[in-house]
Amino acid sequence: MTASNWMIYGANGYTGKLIAEEAKRRGLKPVLAGRNPSAIEALAQLLDLPYRCFDLNAISDSDLADIDLVLHCAGPFSATAEPMMQACIAQGCHYLDITGEVAVFELGQRLSDHAKAANVVLIPGVGFDVIPTDCVAARLKQAMPDATRLTLAFDSRSGFSRGTAKTSAEALPKGSMIRHQGKLVATPLAHKTRTIAFADTPKLAVSIPWGDLSTAWFSTAIDNIEVYIPMSARKVKQLKRINWVRGLMGLNWVQTLIKNRIEASLTGPSDRQRARHTTVIWGEVQNDKGEQIEARLDTANGYDVTVTGALAVTEFLLQNPGYSGYHTPSTLMGWQLVETLPGSGQIRLSGDIDAGGSDAQAS
Repeated sequence: MTASNWMIYGANGYTGKLIAEEAKRRGLKPVLAGRNPSAIEALAQLLDLPYRCFDLNAISDSDLADIDLVLHCAGPFSATAEPMMQACIAQGCHYLDITGEVAVFELGQRLSDHAKAANVVLIPGVGFDVIPTDCVAARLKQAMPDATRLTLAFDSRSGFSRGTAKTSAEALPKGSMIRHQGKLVATPLAHKTRTIAFADTPKLAVSIPWGDLSTAWFSTAIDNIEVYIPMSARKVKQLKRINWVRGLMGLNWVQTLIKNRIEASLTGPSDRQRARHTTVIWGEVQNDKGEQIEARLDTANGYDVTVTGALAVTEFLLQNPGYSGYHTPSTLMGWQLVETLPGSGQIRLSGDIDAGGSDAQAS
């Protein structure tokens, strides 16, 4: 890879900077980019990397003219993904991002034919959102081809970066979501709970509007999907009470107040915090005969998975021409992708593994 054929946009953000630092450590030379000239220039000088600055609301042809791939790290992606996707299609460069937002994945799927015509790949979610869960979903589908229900969950506790916290604040007024009979269905916050044994100790978990409601459906064609995270009973009650005021939380001045508090109080987890808080992924498929298979996977901290996962997909696309259209991590690189990332173990299956045939028993 040369110094000028791929770009990290939003390189000065918490996760973008982690990716830029790791890319430099590997001897890679991405163009660092963003809309804040002073921050981008300072980071570029620190890492001795090329840079450029432009606003997504005013992208010019020259901003991406010599770029083969953009790794987009500037959220909130609800506002930034579409202009960058459209620019990448127009300029003929691959689009990657680290979002977990359902709407962005749905947008990528709608633009797939345009991306194919331009010979570029659109692959949102090349970080913790959604590499581990997408790979677990694809592995479970392989193990049970006739699965009609998929449930995914993850237990990760390292804290939020500013960008992740702001995205979560934006999502609160919209409530939660599941996929039912192939359709995305809006639900209240904390609409569903269940007990999940992530490891040895079962935990109460609550449904969330995670990106796999879109990506896992694309990867597996399973029509009923739910995603959960562990949460205490007290916090579940608090989340349910928010349903009464969700409309107010969507007001501009309320969102501004929340985001200002986030900006002032959060910086993102430290290296030590990320190393201490690893992640457990859990998944389950069921078929109409009542058979079920569970999967478990241990990974590094979510932010570290995002760094190594995003770079793995970046390097793959730059070294393997010929792909185009919308993809998820597993449809592009196979469910084995997550097992190749530092800190990840193997996907372990249990349950009615004979239901899926002999292949289901392989780890």
